[in-house]
Amino acid sequence: MSNIKWIKNTVPKTDCSKSMSLMDIDTISKIRDFHKSFPQYDVTPLVSLDNLAKELNTGGIYVKDESYRFGLNSFKALGCTFAIASYIAERLNIPVWELNYKTLPEAAAKLGEFTFFAATDGNHGRAVAWAARELGQKAVIYMNKGCPEVRLEHIKKEGAEAAISDLNYDDTIRYVTELAAKTPNSEIVQDTAWEGYEDIPGWIMQGYAVMVLEAFEQLKALDEKPTHMLIQAGVGAFAGAAQGYVSNLYGSDKSNEPITFVVEPKAADCYYRSAEKGDGSAENVGGEMKTIMAGLACGEPSKISWDIMKNNSDYFVTIEDRHAANAMRVLGAPLQGDKRIISGESGASAMGFLLELLSNDSLKELREKANITKNSKFLLFSTEGDTDPGNYRDIVWNGKYS
Repeated sequence: MSNIKWIKNTVPKTDCSKSMSLMDIDTISKIRDFHKSFPQYDVTPLVSLDNLAKELNTGGIYVKDESYRFGLNSFKALGCTFAIASYIAERLNIPVWELNYKTLPEAAAKLGEFTFFAATDGNHGRAVAWAARELGQKAVIYMNKGCPEVRLEHIKKEGAEAAISDLNYDDTIRYVTELAAKTPNSEIVQDTAWEGYEDIPGWIMQGYAVMVLEAFEQLKALDEKPTHMLIQAGVGAFAGAAQGYVSNLYGSDKSNEPITFVVEPKAADCYYRSAEKGDGSAENVGGEMKTIMAGLACGEPSKISWDIMKNNSDYFVTIEDRHAANAMRVLGAPLQGDKRIISGESGASAMGFLLELLSNDSLKELREKANITKNSKFLLFSTEGDTDPGNYRDIVWNGKYS
């Protein structure tokens, strides 16, 4: 048995045009031009795992490797840089397109001394701290309970005031939101949206979509089209961005749009539970949500992302820690001829599901329902590298969570 749960999306469709408009194709292209102004910007690799695809008897496996992004070992800076620029532009009543890497610090200085707050498992907070430092501003970052000290040190090295709380991720967000509300000249920068807080999460999602734009340009250069896309979800900002961008990219050509799987840890399966509930409302998960996939240990779906995914995604699935750990080892020690990918616990989650999907007989029904054949081609995103190097070695070298 795989111990993987899956459910086909049968949630009644609603009007999600407002959320989908955030992922407008031309807008995301302009945001990519904004990112190009940063000297640290470069297109991250799209790795074709040809030999793994042959081993698993499928047509192709393509993995976007975000461990190279901005030198920060994860994709997160794509979102917070554009969100902070958009926030500054709004405060100054100017178009965000007037801002770029060179003009941002001067524009930020017009706000006076400013503090950006964030809650994080590590990657998002590090990106917010990095962006604030680049702009000459302050950052205050709180990590949720159980996060490793090494990620805290990464954040502090970016110049932020940072600490680990004794709360879970969602409660840490509430705590940080209260702190920001009490601090003059400050703003909270989170990639999850709730009622009354949607602008910054929307901008962050738009920044994340640049990664998806790059991937489809890279696939086009290879003359390849994915039949399936696997996207991991925590609060769902990345998954919602990816789904929204791809659905807009294909438009009315739904028959050729990739079939999408949304992947979550079993311990933090708020999207799966929301799909299972089936009435269109979001279902929250509470408690500690213990999982090695710390970046996905989120129990409350983003309002914007759920709106996009309930109307467009095809399947919601859950995996266990051992599936992600196995994928880290497969990616870190690939078949001869395939390129190595250093993928962290959350980054490897979609691959953890794919390995089971293509090899486990107990998932035969899902393969049939999802039209998976020997010619299927899969697009995945490894959203982080070894952000916790000690745990990465324990998993890849010592077989932890086997």
